[in-house]
Amino acid sequence: GLNEIGKNITLVECENDIIIVDCGMAFPDGDMLGVDLVIPDFTYIEQNADRVKGIILTHGHEDHIGGLPFLLSKVNVPIYGTPLTLGLVGNKLREHSLFNKTQLNVTNAGQTIELGCMKIDFIHVNHSIPDAVAFAIHTPGGTIVHTGDFKIDCTPITGDMIDLSSFARVGDEGVLALLSESTNAERPGYTPTERTVSDSLDSLFKSAENYRIIIATFASNVNRVQQIIDCAEKYGRKVAFSGRSMVNYMDVAQKLGYLHLPENILIDLDMLDKYMPQQVVLVTTGSQGEPMSALSRMAYS
Repeated sequence: GLNEIGKNITLVECENDIIIVDCGMAFPDGDMLGVDLVIPDFTYIEQNADRVKGIILTHGHEDHIGGLPFLLSKVNVPIYGTPLTLGLVGNKLREHSLFNKTQLNVTNAGQTIELGCMKIDFIHVNHSIPDAVAFAIHTPGGTIVHTGDFKIDCTPITGDMIDLSSFARVGDEGVLALLSESTNAERPGYTPTERTVSDSLDSLFKSAENYRIIIATFASNVNRVQQIIDCAEKYGRKVAFSGRSMVNYMDVAQKLGYLHLPENILIDLDMLDKYMPQQVVLVTTGSQGEPMSALSRMAYS
């Protein structure tokens, strides 16, 4: 997964113990005809299953958790992750009838766990999905820092900014290796705060006051969806979700308290025809033009 898009998985092996960092999937390229998903090669893990002490998850994006059902059907090991991440994993495991067979351990940022001869610090980072963490993995051979996906946002929509002080502390103690991943990190400058999106949304809602609004976004970007809902409430619009992944993500996020819905603002997709165009906002998947996404199917229907 490092240095490529998708199927993130990293093994840290020390003495007789192995821990797994993330277990994702990737979508097939255009020349992979008949292929639905691309998953990592689990051969080494299967051959050394008795040495694997656990799986630790950085966050709940598909390229970091999407391969879990395929691995857990072969190797049963405990999983450690933050509440939203494990909420999304739980949904996935239920679909594959693996939920009751798997040990899910909720671990919050700031906590430390021990797996075999290794201690793992969970460090809060900002990302486009809430509850993302980095890891400081303390081994007898030295400390490995795995950042997961991250951005430095000093004014995030929810929660605290990235825990730079913990990174500084680990750095002062000494780091054997840094495994770092952040899209476009090699470009100079900085990423604007997510709060700038609120101003753009407000302006767009104003300019489209007489029209139906359709917004495509990643289903996992709970904070972005929250901003859309807040704008919809401000301008007196109802909100409908379209796309299976969007509905699933929002259901988990709402149940765990990461998404706050004003009373009666959410309507079912089938109810759209009962409202005037200027009374609704449709939030859908397909922001990257995926051919089978809800937005693409709308365009061709």
